[in-house]
Amino acid sequence: MGHQFAQRHEAEVPASPDDVWAAIATGPGLDSWFMGRNEVTAGAVRTVFGEYRPELEISERDPAHRFAYRSGRAPDGRFIAYEFLIEGRAGGSTVLRTVTSGFLPGDDWADEFEAMTLGGELYFRTLVEYLTHFAGRFAVPVTAFGPPGTSWSRDRSLLCRGLGLAEPPGPGDPVRFTGEIGPGDGVVYVANAHAIGLRTPDALYRVMRGFGKPVIAAHHLFGAAAEPDQARQAWEAWLSRTLA
Repeated sequence: MGHQFAQRHEAEVPASPDDVWAAIATGPGLDSWFMGRNEVTAGAVRTVFGEYRPELEISERDPAHRFAYRSGRAPDGRFIAYEFLIEGRAGGSTVLRTVTSGFLPGDDWADEFEAMTLGGELYFRTLVEYLTHFAGRFAVPVTAFGPPGTSWSRDRSLLCRGLGLAEPPGPGDPVRFTGEIGPGDGVVYVANAHAIGLRTPDALYRVMRGFGKPVIAAHHLFGAAAEPDQARQAWEAWLSRTLA
């Protein structure tokens, strides 16, 4: 049967429409909150996140107002589309609205839809966190993979223990980085059944469930001296030790 869906998010952020536009419609902006490495050309948005390498066609580009792009429709009907609406407010803030829509084919769409819903929440909350605390700055993206795990519930418990978090963690909980990834202090900005997002004064960190794969760490480093290879190696060592 399949499932047609549309997920909507909305937030007011203390950033200008131009800063919001830079975040959603440029490669460096997407690198600062989305996933992997990104490139925005005259006609497409390209992402490289491990083996996932989509190229989505831009369908609308109205600077500082609206940006939309989408995949083609596969033979089984599968597609995904993203739309961002920007509305400036007095005092320098901006209302950002997003719509993620598409079609999931088959009778077993429910698990994929749940993962997509939780992932959409994670990325939107990361975008809001970026625009609230790092607007106008661009980050270096870092992706690291943990060792093969036995189950996400076990991995999540070990991750919380390694980060000094209660289980389940919640927004506002303090976190302490130690070992290869520390020292440093941060705070949880989002937590759901599949991911935990953390903010420090110079980075956004995320640890996520990898479906059929190890735990994924997807981070954004804002420090002037950020070294992505060094950070990746440190997080992979920490994940290997923490999830052993």
